[in-house]
Amino acid sequence: MSGPVEIAQKAWGDELPDWVLALAEACARTSQNRVAEDLGRSASLVSNVLRRKYPGNMAAIEERVRGAFMSVVISCPVLGELPTDRCQMWRQRAHRLQTHNTHRVRMYRACRRCPRYLEEEQL
Repeated sequence: MSGPVEIAQKAWGDELPDWVLALAEACARTSQNRVAEDLGRSASLVSNVLRRKYPGNMAAIEERVRGAFMSVVISCPVLGELPTDRCQMWRQRAHRLQTHNTHRVRMYRACRRCPRYLEEEQL
């Protein structure tokens, strides 16, 4: 039986992106279910990415993997240095204002003015 790294290498071949390799290595260290939980996504999504069969937005998954497992950060005007997966989470929450928490209101306002959010909205 092949491990996650071998599965990814077989599916992606010479085009294996560094972030897919990092995803596969994370699965090998723990489990596919744990990695999926860390990403806030399903284990089947992780499996499909490793097997190069995921039909959804690969760029969004790449951003989550880079933040969660590769320590890629961005500069947030409110929170300072922030992993890209956390930035993505706040951008998604900024689609709907929820006033029950002052921090969420503050992030909503900041994200709605952020170039990363505005660029995403234009896609």
